[in-house]
Amino acid sequence: MKTLLDFNLQELESLVVSLGEQKFRAKQLQQVLLDGKFEYESNNLPKSLLEKLANNGYIFQPLRILKKVVSKDKTVKYLYKLEDGNIIEGVLMTYKYGKTLCVSTQVGCKMNCAFCASGLSYVRDLSCGEILGQVVAVNKMLGGTLKDRKITNIVLMGSGEPLDNFDAVVKFLQEITSPQGMNFSVRNISLSTCGIPQKIVKLADLGLSITLCLSLHASNDVVRGQIMPIARRYTIKELLKALQYYYDATNRRIIIEYVLIDCVNTHVEQARELAMLLQNLPCHVNLIRLNPVPERGLKPANEIVSKTFLSMLVRNGISATIRRTTGDDVTGACGQLRISEMKKGE
Repeated sequence: MKTLLDFNLQELESLVVSLGEQKFRAKQLQQVLLDGKFEYESNNLPKSLLEKLANNGYIFQPLRILKKVVSKDKTVKYLYKLEDGNIIEGVLMTYKYGKTLCVSTQVGCKMNCAFCASGLSYVRDLSCGEILGQVVAVNKMLGGTLKDRKITNIVLMGSGEPLDNFDAVVKFLQEITSPQGMNFSVRNISLSTCGIPQKIVKLADLGLSITLCLSLHASNDVVRGQIMPIARRYTIKELLKALQYYYDATNRRIIIEYVLIDCVNTHVEQARELAMLLQNLPCHVNLIRLNPVPERGLKPANEIVSKTFLSMLVRNGISATIRRTTGDDVTGACGQLRISEMKKGE
């Protein structure tokens, strides 16, 4: 099966013309797709085009919302079922400034970080259309359309390492920000990566000035290597060089993500070391108290330790805050998304 959400407008134009239909049908088709409609809901498309698309194995939507669970803080976790039967998760968070959707980029994740549920298994990459389909499906469920979008912000922080699925993610970013498509501002999109230096540089060169978030989680290579396997391939020095390149190319402040794990990376000396590392990089540090994953066996730092760590960063001139946890009661918080179906009671 081939999902039509994988196609940009120019590719849709080529497709409909190749099927013997008029070129203007492509724009109509794109609107139907981005409104989240399925084949049977596309009233403004001719039957001839619908039949040709079906006969050639094209599908309108690559996923369906299988289930949703609402947290006590109103965070919503969605379970999506893909066409091949695989399951991914996503999270919708509501703030004063709007609604932020956290999307996944892979079924599982190859990175296997010691604190994250997504890395417990890896199946495959998502296509551009499958990433975009998450935004389209939730926007529709919220009563939104292409012309009246209900989602204001997107964070690529669900399951998967976005830069490990580089081509599909870049095409998604190009499509989601296109004036011909959903027309999101790059300033309303954030991408979180555990750090692949050459891909960070490549992203900077493409001119997609989204907010880049680095999952650092340690102040030195030794500790980072213990909790993040990718740190055995790339040093913090290499990462900082790539981040500086990204800042110079985009003029966008870098976000450093640092999960606080009890007795692993929360000592005062490590806070000082982190401050020294970041002193010349225009950045903000998001401290995140670990959201427990049963299979991982790690514990979050307590509130006193977390505030002490924060205080040491601020005292050394680093912009930093402790991120508010949302959705943890439905395992929808940072690091808790996975690819298995939600159990009863979640």
